[in-house]
Amino acid sequence: MKTIGLIGGMSWESSKLYYEFLNTKVKEVVGGSHSANCIMVSVDFAEIERLTFNDDWKAIGELMKRAAQQLERAGADVILLCTNTIHLVSHYIVDTVDIPFIHIASSTGEAIRKKGLKKVALLGTKFTMEKDFYTKTLTQDFELEVLTPDTLDRQIIHDIIYNELVKGQFTDISKQKIIRIIKRLQSHGAQGIILGCTELPILISSDDLEIPSFDTGKIHAHSAIEWSLNN
Repeated sequence: MKTIGLIGGMSWESSKLYYEFLNTKVKEVVGGSHSANCIMVSVDFAEIERLTFNDDWKAIGELMKRAAQQLERAGADVILLCTNTIHLVSHYIVDTVDIPFIHIASSTGEAIRKKGLKKVALLGTKFTMEKDFYTKTLTQDFELEVLTPDTLDRQIIHDIIYNELVKGQFTDISKQKIIRIIKRLQSHGAQGIILGCTELPILISSDDLEIPSFDTGKIHAHSAIEWSLNN
């Protein structure tokens, strides 16, 4: 089993789930008392958040670059960035280390393709929904049609993520707001929903929805286990 390197802390609410997802999958696939070989470098999310809202993606990229280098020096064989939004600067990682990097949008695209869906909706931060680093992978590599909420709904989701979810606050009021947004997207033809913020599946479960949902953190972690065991 190869060693999986994790860049976490964005937020730690989702990073702890990555650890759970990795080990649960190893137990399921290998059995016995086996657990995942992994290393985590966890960053201070307050600094990432400040730089994000200052639109200083170069500085964030440099932080991710240093974290990836730490993981490589520590013996990681592959790297996961345990967040959706910060994949916007994933090229800083790819360009600086000699070990593979598994992109969360690619893992998600594979999961959607296996379901046979063609038209999906993407939820996440405004950066994830409005910039093309995520949708470009889904449209070009997997030939998917990707819907995003309208401007007002994007702001609602964004505010819930940054004001509540990353701080460990999960309320029924916010849950119902997002379910209503998902239903609007469903009425526009969405066959599935990408929960493109790693904290969103903590708030919204598949049982809350009428169409398939894609827990990107879990999908990402399971892709890493598959890579780890097959390489």
